[in-house]
Amino acid sequence: MINSVPPVIRWLPDRAAGTSTDHRRGRTSVAISVLLVDDHELIRQGLRRAFERDGDFEVAGEASSLADARRLLSLLTPDVVILDVRLPDGNGLEACRKVRADFPEIGIVILTMYAGDDQLFEALEAGASAFVPKNAPSEDVVAAARHAKSSPHSFTANDLNEAMKRKLSPSGPQLSPREREVLALLADGLGVAQISRQLYISESTTKTHISKLYEKLGAGNRAQALMTALKLGLLKRDETGI
Repeated sequence: MINSVPPVIRWLPDRAAGTSTDHRRGRTSVAISVLLVDDHELIRQGLRRAFERDGDFEVAGEASSLADARRLLSLLTPDVVILDVRLPDGNGLEACRKVRADFPEIGIVILTMYAGDDQLFEALEAGASAFVPKNAPSEDVVAAARHAKSSPHSFTANDLNEAMKRKLSPSGPQLSPREREVLALLADGLGVAQISRQLYISESTTKTHISKLYEKLGAGNRAQALMTALKLGLLKRDETGI
């Protein structure tokens, strides 16, 4: 399980939960029903096993598309939906807004490979209850689902505090001179090997600089890093290929 309690943003008063909880044992008297929505079968299988191991949950259904998810939502009305951002027939964040409007008491956990600050705040604005990157342990998804069931109208994410600090910082991320060099070379379209040769550093060191740069910019990949750098004035548009 998660070692520390993630921060929470609450935007509506909690309403009465649909199940009673034995706080002495930390178990619910009725299983929490979950709908898994992800186009990768292996991910759905892994999540199903994680929920079944926990004992508090039952997986009511699975969907690999938004069309199937909409049908199952109406049919099953689960307590929680685990919703991937990228699906074959649409965007999970747009679907999140629709689910929140049509099923206001359902908990919504956004699951994504693209876990930058922009995606986190988009999930918050869309009405999600929790935000979990796909590279997080499955136990994190289970914990997020438990939160989503008990507080569907609040938002939690493990990186929420740091993301808020980055968002509210008037000076923006502080890049070292070397990180600025790496950022400029990324904007020129250079890869790790090319940057290493250009700066006379090892590829391992280059990867470390890129990782720290992405972290400071709240980005999950090069495109996100460059877009964020543009927004923050760290790059000019004519310096990038965007």
